[in-house]
Amino acid sequence: MNVRKIITLLEETVTEGGRPVEPAARVAVVAVVIENPWAGQGFVEDLGAGIEATASDLGALLAPRVIEALGADVEAYGKAAIVGLDGEIEHGSALIHTLKFGDHFRKAADATTLLPAVEKRAGAGTVFDIPLKHKTDATVRSHHQSIEVRIADAPHPGEILVALAASAQGRPQQRLASLSTEQ
Repeated sequence: MNVRKIITLLEETVTEGGRPVEPAARVAVVAVVIENPWAGQGFVEDLGAGIEATASDLGALLAPRVIEALGADVEAYGKAAIVGLDGEIEHGSALIHTLKFGDHFRKAADATTLLPAVEKRAGAGTVFDIPLKHKTDATVRSHHQSIEVRIADAPHPGEILVALAASAQGRPQQRLASLSTEQ
């Protein structure tokens, strides 16, 4: 795995709807920009070798960093893969939609649900939203949220930007009734 850069972002919302948020609502994102393991190979029928060589290392790199950046227990989480213009969306999906990648975050966060994801092909500086859901119950409405991310110089055409996001709580000032009220 050839890493070009690692980016850490922390967002703290201290006021929402004109009211204080106490404690501040924290969301952390850690992204890594890597060389696309399939770059320059044309269409690759079997992505297995690249998954084996890269996915677990990516998860092991990102999971502890995003938890450390959050500085609190994880309640909701999500992931992203943004593939540079010379790659395929499937390249990003291959790296993040495998237990080799996601189980690092699930274990570190003591989570059980699938990680919600965004993946797309785009040029450097594209804006993308990472969806987050509750780590043990995807039906908990208060934790359905997203965080907008933009890395100015990534991904380059032959790169993939992979990111994990974690929040310490649900949306600030959330007031929706539980899903069970409608069932």
